[in-house]
Amino acid sequence: MLKATQILGSCASGLVSKPRCSGGLSFISVSAKPLSYSSSSRRATSTNSSFLPKFPARGTRCLRPFHLPSTRSESNPDGGSASSVAVQHSAGNVRKINFCQWCGGPTKHEIPDGEEKMRAICTVCGKIAYQNPKMVVGCLIEHDNKVLLCKRKIQPSYGLWTLPAGYMEIGESGAEGAIRETWEEANAEVEVLSPFAQLDIPLIGQTYIIFLAKLKKLQFSPGPESSECQLFALDDIPFNSLAFSSMFVTLNLYIQDVKTGKPKFHYGTINKRPGTSPSDIHAFTLDYHLQC
Repeated sequence: MLKATQILGSCASGLVSKPRCSGGLSFISVSAKPLSYSSSSRRATSTNSSFLPKFPARGTRCLRPFHLPSTRSESNPDGGSASSVAVQHSAGNVRKINFCQWCGGPTKHEIPDGEEKMRAICTVCGKIAYQNPKMVVGCLIEHDNKVLLCKRKIQPSYGLWTLPAGYMEIGESGAEGAIRETWEEANAEVEVLSPFAQLDIPLIGQTYIIFLAKLKKLQFSPGPESSECQLFALDDIPFNSLAFSSMFVTLNLYIQDVKTGKPKFHYGTINKRPGTSPSDIHAFTLDYHLQC
């Protein structure tokens, strides 16, 4: 997967085909036809599809963008993390750090030797502050042809539905974090079955890892950050009331896999349109969609 992604990144046009990766897995993408947005079903539509993006057959090998009507911020699934660092937001959600998080000294902004990006360097202790993407992990829980969703009781996207998900903590694996978040948000004990999707959102520095999971027992209830938890049949998923673009994409991909009877692992880049609100979950394109 990493090799395929690197090949994509080095292609000037962004569109390449790759015969097969080691291990015999083939990578394919969605239809090249732009998708439109259906206000009735609130799901992704293409010109020749009832409501879901049409994927090429598994044997097809092509890499093409998946488009929706093209947000500034996907949102913070956990409502933000505390930091003593004084910051100013700038373009692309990269922050200007004015004070050192270690000693509190003022910073200067320069390109360190051997690097290419501007960094905040403490003028007192000399430490460099690096800003790295946040990892968001969650579970797509399958039960009796239904999926478990939580209605958010916190901002952003208060009152909207999401898969149980949140930021990974130091010292835990992705799967462990997804299990923990599911317990915190839905009081549900789950068993992770397999990774389902990795969705990168470069504008806001987030990467989502979503795992397929099953309930260990049929018990769930709202946690402190949720007002409701409910199992939805696939036809009843509230696409008009989803919290984030990442959830919109994940659930559409899952439904398409169910319809084709071929579960896959999906990778894609959600490119948000700068300046739109977190609640506008349709303001994006899904590019470089790979399936294996």
